[in-house]
This record gives sequence, structure tokens and C-alpha cells, in this order.
Amino acid sequence: MLDVLIIGGGVSGVSCALVLGSAHKKAFVQDKSISIVTHQKASSLQDAIFYNAYGIESGKLGADLLVETTQQLQQNYPHITQIEDEKVLKVIAIENGFEITTNKNTYSSKIVVVSIGSSNLFDIEGLQQYLEPHQKSLPEKNRIQLQNKDHFVTEGIYVTGTLAGHRSQLAIAAGSGAAVATDILTLWNNGVETHSHDSVRK
Repeated sequence: MLDVLIIGGGVSGVSCALVLGSAHKKAFVQDKSISIVTHQKASSLQDAIFYNAYGIESGKLGADLLVETTQQLQQNYPHITQIEDEKVLKVIAIENGFEITTNKNTYSSKIVVVSIGSSNLFDIEGLQQYLEPHQKSLPEKNRIQLQNKDHFVTEGIYVTGTLAGHRSQLAIAAGSGAAVATDILTLWNNGVETHSHDSVRK
């Protein structure tokens, strides 16, 4: 059984994976098994270009970011398994976790992080009961979100990015994913607040 399965290879999902990956030297993380489903065909980044995102080169294409960030994740944190070309269809509660069914395989995980977009085409069986209208989007856009409190949906399920009710901005999505990662790290650290920083002094 995985410790964490992240669903979605866009900004918030990969951001979550990067922070979890960077904490691998911490004693309470070393034995954790983490995977990310990097299905990206519906990502809003596919058509994006950035001039106003902190730390991103002006004129950067979102389609390039999708490729480069998963490459960065693979190069820096190869212990995180990337599951490519699979779409999640079901997330069903089982004893001590969840069974996640894709169009090709079945996985089990103690924690699931849902990091896909807020389109009303959302169709993951087992999560529909948490759907509600997006609180910060124009009603005519018919966007949805998962009911949550500070990204926490229910025991073992977190949500990030626009599906957590945030506005569609790259910096917000990245921060959302990182926030969930630090919540998970804190959970693994027996509830003692923690985070993961790199430093030139170390």
C-alpha cells in the first residue's frame, strides 16, 4: 500500500510531490511510498503563457512547464513514482486507506491528494458526494470544487488547486500543493509542525 497517491500532474499536484520528495532525508519520511498520476491532458496549463508568475521566466509556455516540472521531479526525487498515461476513474474507501482504479490498473494508498482541475466534467466515482459549486468562480462557468476545510476533505483525502476552491493562478495553485504537502509531513511527524526547506548553508 502506498502512503500517498497524488492524482494530477499539473501545478498543484507536482508542487505537492516536489515538497514531499524534498523531505526524503527526514527520518519520518524515509520509509514512505509516494506516487503521482501525471495525467495532464485536461490541464489548463496546456494553453497558458506566463508573464506574471513569480520565479517563472517571462513568456514561458504552460505546455513546456508541464514537461519540465515532471522532469525536475524525476531528476531530483526519483523515489517518487510517476504513473503516466493513466486516468483515475474511482477512489473507494477500504480498510486503512483507499483503492484507486485507473483505466489500466488498481492501486491502494493510505492518503489520496486530488489535484485535478475544477471542470464540471469531474467524474471520479467515490468523490462525487463532496462536489459543490466553486465558491470563487463566476456561476456561468459552472466550475466545481470538493468540499474541504483548508484542503482537508475527509480522513485520508486532501484536495489542491482550483478544485480546493482557489482562483486559477499558477502561484496560488503551487502554494496550495505545497501547503498540503506540509500538512502531510506534519501528520507523519506525529502532529508536530514541520516543512521542507533547502538551503545553501546545508
